[in-house]
Amino acid sequence: MKWKGRQGSRNIEDRRRGGGAAKAGGVGGFGLIAILVIGYFLGIDVTPFVGGGQVSNGSTGEISAQDDNAAQFVSVVLADTETVWSEVMQSQVGRRYNPPTLVLFSNSTQSPCGGASGATGPFYCPADKKAYLDTDFFNTLSKRFGARGDFAAAYVVAHEVAHHVQNELGILAEANNARRRMTEVDSNRVSVMIELQADCFSGVWARYAEARIGSLEEGDIAEAMNAAKQIGDDTLQRASGRRPMPHTFTHGSSEQRQRWFARGYQSAKLEQCDTFSASQL
Repeated sequence: MKWKGRQGSRNIEDRRRGGGAAKAGGVGGFGLIAILVIGYFLGIDVTPFVGGGQVSNGSTGEISAQDDNAAQFVSVVLADTETVWSEVMQSQVGRRYNPPTLVLFSNSTQSPCGGASGATGPFYCPADKKAYLDTDFFNTLSKRFGARGDFAAAYVVAHEVAHHVQNELGILAEANNARRRMTEVDSNRVSVMIELQADCFSGVWARYAEARIGSLEEGDIAEAMNAAKQIGDDTLQRASGRRPMPHTFTHGSSEQRQRWFARGYQSAKLEQCDTFSASQL
Protein backbone atom coordinates (compact mmCIF):
# COMPACT_ATOMS: atom_id res chain seq x y z
CA MET A 1 0.00 0.00 0.00
CA LYS A 2 1.29 3.44 -0.93
CA TRP A 3 1.00 5.46 2.25
CA LYS A 4 4.36 6.94 3.26
CA GLY A 5 4.61 10.69 2.83
CA ARG A 6 0.87 11.10 2.37
CA GLN A 7 -1.48 13.34 4.36
CA GLY A 8 -3.11 11.72 7.38
CA SER A 9 -6.44 12.31 9.06
CA ARG A 10 -7.05 14.88 11.77
CA ASN A 11 -9.69 12.65 13.34
CA ILE A 12 -7.16 10.84 15.52
CA GLU A 13 -7.31 10.88 19.31
CA ASP A 14 -3.95 9.70 20.64
CA ARG A 15 -4.17 8.40 24.20
CA ARG A 16 -0.91 6.49 24.13
CA ARG A 17 0.93 9.08 26.20
CA GLY A 18 -1.86 9.53 28.74
CA GLY A 19 -1.69 8.31 32.31
CA GLY A 20 -3.83 7.48 35.30
CA ALA A 21 -6.68 5.09 35.75
CA ALA A 22 -10.43 5.37 35.78
CA LYS A 23 -13.21 3.21 37.08
CA ALA A 24 -15.09 1.43 34.34
CA GLY A 25 -18.62 0.51 35.28
CA GLY A 26 -20.53 -2.50 34.04
CA VAL A 27 -21.85 -2.40 30.53
CA GLY A 28 -25.29 -3.50 29.51
CA GLY A 29 -27.70 -3.29 26.60
CA PHE A 30 -26.36 -1.47 23.57
CA GLY A 31 -22.89 -0.96 25.06
CA LEU A 32 -22.54 -4.64 25.82
CA ILE A 33 -23.53 -5.51 22.28
CA ALA A 34 -20.95 -3.07 20.95
CA ILE A 35 -18.17 -4.77 22.92
CA LEU A 36 -19.23 -8.39 22.61
CA VAL A 37 -20.52 -8.31 19.06
CA ILE A 38 -19.29 -5.37 17.02
CA GLY A 39 -15.99 -5.10 18.85
CA TYR A 40 -15.63 -8.86 19.05
CA PHE A 41 -13.26 -8.77 16.10
CA LEU A 42 -11.19 -11.84 16.86
CA GLY A 43 -13.66 -14.04 18.67
CA ILE A 44 -11.89 -13.40 21.99
CA ASP A 45 -13.74 -13.63 25.30
CA VAL A 46 -13.90 -10.02 26.47
CA THR A 47 -16.15 -10.49 29.47
CA PRO A 48 -13.38 -9.57 31.95
CA PHE A 49 -13.42 -6.10 30.44
CA VAL A 50 -17.14 -5.34 30.70
CA GLY A 51 -17.59 -5.79 34.40
CA GLY A 52 -15.88 -3.45 36.82
CA GLY A 53 -12.31 -2.64 37.65
CA GLN A 54 -9.57 -0.20 36.93
CA VAL A 55 -8.93 0.69 33.34
CA SER A 56 -5.86 2.64 32.42
CA ASN A 57 -6.33 5.68 30.22
CA GLY A 58 -3.16 4.94 28.35
CA SER A 59 0.53 4.38 28.86
CA THR A 60 3.09 6.66 30.45
CA GLY A 61 5.95 4.81 28.73
CA GLU A 62 7.82 5.84 25.63
CA ILE A 63 6.28 5.10 22.27
CA SER A 64 8.52 2.95 20.11
CA ALA A 65 9.45 3.93 16.58
CA GLN A 66 7.45 0.94 15.36
CA ASP A 67 4.31 2.09 17.18
CA ASP A 68 4.79 5.65 15.95
CA ASN A 69 5.10 4.36 12.40
CA ALA A 70 1.92 2.31 12.89
CA ALA A 71 0.10 5.42 14.12
CA GLN A 72 1.12 7.36 11.02
CA PHE A 73 -0.04 4.46 8.87
CA VAL A 74 -3.43 4.34 10.61
CA SER A 75 -3.83 8.09 10.14
CA VAL A 76 -3.28 7.80 6.38
CA VAL A 77 -5.65 4.83 6.07
CA LEU A 78 -8.29 6.74 8.04
CA ALA A 79 -7.87 9.71 5.71
CA ASP A 80 -8.44 7.38 2.76
CA THR A 81 -11.66 6.10 4.33
CA GLU A 82 -12.84 9.68 4.77
CA THR A 83 -12.21 10.47 1.11
CA VAL A 84 -13.86 7.30 -0.11
CA TRP A 85 -16.89 7.25 2.15
CA SER A 86 -17.62 10.93 1.52
CA GLU A 87 -17.94 10.09 -2.17
CA VAL A 88 -19.75 6.79 -1.72
CA MET A 89 -22.32 8.10 0.74
CA GLN A 90 -23.08 11.11 -1.45
CA SER A 91 -23.22 9.25 -4.77
CA GLN A 92 -24.93 6.04 -3.65
CA VAL A 93 -27.07 7.14 -0.70
CA GLY A 94 -27.39 10.89 -1.19
CA ARG A 95 -26.15 11.64 2.30
CA ARG A 96 -23.28 13.57 3.81
CA TYR A 97 -20.66 11.43 5.51
CA ASN A 98 -19.71 12.29 9.08
CA PRO A 99 -16.40 10.50 9.75
CA PRO A 100 -15.59 8.78 13.04
CA THR A 101 -12.72 9.53 15.39
CA LEU A 102 -10.13 6.81 15.78
CA VAL A 103 -8.69 6.44 19.28
CA LEU A 104 -5.16 5.10 19.54
CA PHE A 105 -4.26 3.63 22.91
CA SER A 106 -1.60 1.49 24.50
CA ASN A 107 -2.50 -1.44 26.76
CA SER A 108 -5.94 -0.20 27.83
CA THR A 109 -8.35 2.71 27.91
CA GLN A 110 -12.04 3.32 28.44
CA SER A 111 -15.00 4.14 26.24
CA PRO A 112 -18.74 4.66 26.70
CA CYS A 113 -19.05 1.02 25.61
CA GLY A 114 -16.81 -0.16 28.44
CA GLY A 115 -13.15 -0.81 29.06
CA ALA A 116 -10.93 -1.40 26.04
CA SER A 117 -7.83 -3.54 26.12
CA GLY A 118 -5.35 -4.91 23.64
CA ALA A 119 -6.96 -8.28 24.36
CA THR A 120 -10.35 -7.13 23.06
CA GLY A 121 -9.00 -6.32 19.63
CA PRO A 122 -10.07 -3.22 17.67
CA PHE A 123 -13.71 -2.25 18.09
CA TYR A 124 -16.21 0.44 17.21
CA CYS A 125 -18.35 2.10 19.86
CA PRO A 126 -21.56 3.57 18.42
CA ALA A 127 -22.22 5.51 21.64
CA ASP A 128 -19.42 7.99 20.92
CA LYS A 129 -18.91 7.13 17.23
CA LYS A 130 -15.26 6.26 17.80
CA ALA A 131 -13.14 3.31 16.76
CA TYR A 132 -10.57 2.04 19.28
CA LEU A 133 -7.22 0.50 18.35
CA ASP A 134 -4.07 -0.53 20.17
CA THR A 135 -1.43 -0.30 17.44
CA ASP A 136 0.38 -3.29 18.94
CA PHE A 137 -2.54 -5.32 17.60
CA PHE A 138 -0.90 -5.25 14.18
CA ASN A 139 1.94 -7.34 15.62
CA THR A 140 -0.62 -9.83 16.93
CA LEU A 141 -2.36 -9.90 13.56
CA SER A 142 0.89 -10.67 11.77
CA LYS A 143 2.70 -12.96 14.20
CA ARG A 144 -0.15 -14.83 15.88
CA PHE A 145 -2.69 -14.99 13.09
CA GLY A 146 -0.43 -14.98 10.05
CA ALA A 147 -2.16 -11.99 8.47
CA ARG A 148 0.90 -10.10 7.24
CA GLY A 149 1.27 -6.99 5.14
CA ASP A 150 0.28 -3.37 5.47
CA PHE A 151 -2.98 -3.87 3.62
CA ALA A 152 -3.99 -6.59 6.07
CA ALA A 153 -3.66 -3.89 8.73
CA ALA A 154 -5.55 -1.43 6.50
CA TYR A 155 -8.37 -3.97 6.25
CA VAL A 156 -8.64 -3.95 10.06
CA VAL A 157 -9.06 -0.18 10.11
CA ALA A 158 -11.48 -0.26 7.18
CA HIS A 159 -13.58 -2.92 8.91
CA GLU A 160 -14.06 -0.79 12.02
CA VAL A 161 -14.83 2.29 9.94
CA ALA A 162 -17.37 0.15 8.07
CA HIS A 163 -19.20 -0.35 11.37
CA HIS A 164 -19.39 3.42 11.63
CA VAL A 165 -20.91 3.54 8.15
CA GLN A 166 -23.49 1.00 9.34
CA ASN A 167 -24.16 3.23 12.32
CA GLU A 168 -24.58 6.30 10.11
CA LEU A 169 -27.09 4.40 7.97
CA GLY A 170 -29.08 3.26 11.01
CA ILE A 171 -28.27 -0.40 10.40
CA LEU A 172 -26.59 -1.08 13.75
CA ALA A 173 -29.41 0.23 15.88
CA GLU A 174 -32.05 -1.72 13.97
CA ALA A 175 -30.04 -4.95 13.97
CA ASN A 176 -29.10 -4.75 17.63
CA ASN A 177 -32.65 -3.92 18.71
CA ALA A 178 -33.81 -7.04 16.89
CA ARG A 179 -31.07 -9.13 18.51
CA ARG A 180 -32.35 -8.35 22.00
CA ARG A 181 -35.58 -10.21 21.24
CA MET A 182 -33.90 -13.30 19.78
CA THR A 183 -32.55 -16.57 21.01
CA GLU A 184 -28.78 -16.82 21.30
CA VAL A 185 -28.48 -18.81 18.08
CA ASP A 186 -30.58 -16.31 16.09
CA SER A 187 -28.75 -13.40 17.70
CA ASN A 188 -25.43 -14.89 16.65
CA ARG A 189 -26.69 -15.18 13.09
CA VAL A 190 -27.58 -11.48 13.01
CA SER A 191 -24.15 -10.72 14.44
CA VAL A 192 -22.64 -12.60 11.50
CA MET A 193 -24.76 -10.52 9.12
CA ILE A 194 -23.44 -7.32 10.72
CA GLU A 195 -19.84 -8.42 10.44
CA LEU A 196 -20.06 -9.78 6.90
CA GLN A 197 -21.66 -6.55 5.77
CA ALA A 198 -18.75 -4.66 7.33
CA ASP A 199 -16.40 -6.91 5.37
CA CYS A 200 -18.33 -6.14 2.20
CA PHE A 201 -18.22 -2.40 2.92
CA SER A 202 -14.46 -2.79 3.43
CA GLY A 203 -14.27 -4.27 -0.06
CA VAL A 204 -16.17 -1.28 -1.46
CA TRP A 205 -13.67 1.01 0.24
CA ALA A 206 -10.72 -0.94 -1.20
CA ARG A 207 -12.11 -0.67 -4.73
CA TYR A 208 -12.60 3.09 -4.45
CA ALA A 209 -9.20 3.58 -2.78
CA GLU A 210 -7.63 1.77 -5.72
CA ALA A 211 -9.56 3.65 -8.40
CA ARG A 212 -9.78 7.15 -6.91
CA ILE A 213 -6.66 7.43 -4.75
CA GLY A 214 -4.34 4.91 -6.36
CA SER A 215 -3.06 3.77 -2.99
CA LEU A 216 -3.20 0.02 -3.62
CA GLU A 217 -0.26 -1.99 -4.87
CA GLU A 218 0.05 -5.45 -6.35
CA GLY A 219 -0.68 -8.06 -3.71
CA ASP A 220 -2.71 -5.76 -1.43
CA ILE A 221 -6.07 -7.42 -2.09
CA ALA A 222 -4.46 -10.81 -1.50
CA GLU A 223 -3.26 -9.54 1.89
CA ALA A 224 -6.79 -8.43 2.81
CA MET A 225 -8.25 -11.74 1.66
CA ASN A 226 -5.71 -13.63 3.74
CA ALA A 227 -6.55 -11.51 6.78
CA ALA A 228 -10.25 -12.27 6.28
CA LYS A 229 -9.37 -15.96 6.11
CA GLN A 230 -7.21 -15.98 9.21
CA ILE A 231 -9.86 -14.34 11.40
CA GLY A 232 -12.84 -16.40 10.28
CA ASP A 233 -14.69 -18.02 13.19
CA ASP A 234 -14.02 -21.55 11.97
CA THR A 235 -10.30 -20.89 11.58
CA LEU A 236 -10.07 -19.30 15.01
CA GLN A 237 -11.96 -22.15 16.65
CA ARG A 238 -9.70 -24.74 15.02
CA ALA A 239 -6.64 -22.77 16.12
CA SER A 240 -7.89 -22.89 19.70
CA GLY A 241 -8.27 -26.67 19.51
CA ARG A 242 -12.04 -26.67 19.13
CA ARG A 243 -14.28 -28.15 16.48
CA PRO A 244 -15.98 -25.36 14.49
CA MET A 245 -19.58 -24.89 15.59
CA PRO A 246 -21.44 -22.64 13.13
CA HIS A 247 -24.26 -21.85 15.56
CA THR A 248 -21.70 -20.09 17.79
CA PHE A 249 -20.18 -18.00 15.00
CA THR A 250 -20.45 -14.24 15.51
CA HIS A 251 -18.37 -13.02 12.55
CA GLY A 252 -18.68 -15.68 9.89
CA SER A 253 -16.47 -18.39 8.48
CA SER A 254 -13.23 -17.69 6.64
CA GLU A 255 -14.93 -18.47 3.34
CA GLN A 256 -17.82 -16.14 4.09
CA ARG A 257 -15.58 -13.27 5.15
CA GLN A 258 -13.45 -13.60 2.03
CA ARG A 259 -16.48 -13.89 -0.23
CA TRP A 260 -18.25 -10.82 1.13
CA PHE A 261 -15.09 -8.72 1.03
CA ALA A 262 -14.61 -9.80 -2.57
CA ARG A 263 -18.23 -9.01 -3.36
CA GLY A 264 -17.83 -5.46 -2.12
CA TYR A 265 -14.55 -5.03 -3.98
CA GLN A 266 -15.86 -6.41 -7.25
CA SER A 267 -19.20 -4.54 -7.23
CA ALA A 268 -18.22 -1.30 -5.47
CA LYS A 269 -21.92 -1.02 -4.61
CA LEU A 270 -23.42 -0.74 -1.13
CA GLU A 271 -26.60 -2.39 -2.35
CA GLN A 272 -24.62 -5.55 -3.03
CA CYS A 273 -23.69 -5.73 0.67
CA ASP A 274 -27.19 -6.41 2.00
CA THR A 275 -26.39 -9.46 4.10
CA PHE A 276 -29.70 -9.14 5.92
CA SER A 277 -31.69 -9.99 2.79
CA ALA A 278 -29.25 -12.48 1.31
CA SER A 279 -30.60 -15.97 0.71
CA GLN A 280 -27.18 -17.36 1.56
CA LEU A 281 -24.53 -15.89 3.82
